[in-house]
Amino acid sequence: MKINTMIYNCGQGIKNIKRNKLFSLASIGTITACIFLIGLFYIIIANFQHMIQEAEESVCVTVFFKDDCTEARIREIGKWIEKRAEVSRIEYTSGEEAWEEYKKIYFAEEPEMAEGFKDDNPLAKSSNYEVYLNDLSMQSAFVTSLKAQDGVRKVNYSESTAKTMTDFGKIVGYISIAIIVILLAVGIFLISNTVMIGITVRKDEIKIMKLIGATDVFVKLPFIIEGILIGLMGAVIPVIALILLYQKVLSYIMSQFATFTGNIEFIGVNEIFSVVIPMALIIGGGIGFIGSMITIRKHLKV
Repeated sequence: MKINTMIYNCGQGIKNIKRNKLFSLASIGTITACIFLIGLFYIIIANFQHMIQEAEESVCVTVFFKDDCTEARIREIGKWIEKRAEVSRIEYTSGEEAWEEYKKIYFAEEPEMAEGFKDDNPLAKSSNYEVYLNDLSMQSAFVTSLKAQDGVRKVNYSESTAKTMTDFGKIVGYISIAIIVILLAVGIFLISNTVMIGITVRKDEIKIMKLIGATDVFVKLPFIIEGILIGLMGAVIPVIALILLYQKVLSYIMSQFATFTGNIEFIGVNEIFSVVIPMALIIGGGIGFIGSMITIRKHLKV
């Protein structure tokens, strides 16, 4: 297609928007509301999932060894654990280190009492690995394999915690998909109606264009451009609003709930909007394109 033809079609698409100002504004407003809600919901869900992931990373599987298990065998088990795909990191605590930590906690006020165990470490056989997993849903299978290792005496883990976090993550995912699908359907419906009105207004003009030899693409393109422009305009506004809102909310939470937020890490503005901005533009343009194509096929016989 020639550049002049493309420019002409773009101009016609913009004229269509101006001709149907009321419906165009209604469509832009609805798309703005839809994408704002989608973006807001995504930000909330992304932060929830980020917090769940942080919580998952703090849940560990603790491995204790039999009394006759040698240091060499303990190291072999450690290497076996590190090679597992589901393991994110592993921390080793020797019996001596465990005793030192125990003394700091339980003999902090009376350190002289710990001197009675100077030559007899009661935690000498408590060497252990703390294993952190990438995905808690894989915990059960990992623990089963770990218990089968020669030299392993006991494996401490919380099956209920892993199941709760995994189930919660799935529920959040299903809810987010359902809401996004509903909002997208509403946006497509409104743009379809706006483009349909444009087709109705220009019906006589379209007939004349066909009579003088205009191609199907030439006739359809202005309406497709109209839908895409409405979708993009409806995407830019909520993105700006979401950036300003997210910055203010983060600042407020950090200043008013400093103690609470000390243990919680929110996703940074740049990081989350590196996803939200392209997502909003793609959704806006996509809604406009799909809505206009549906209407053209249904109401424009060329």
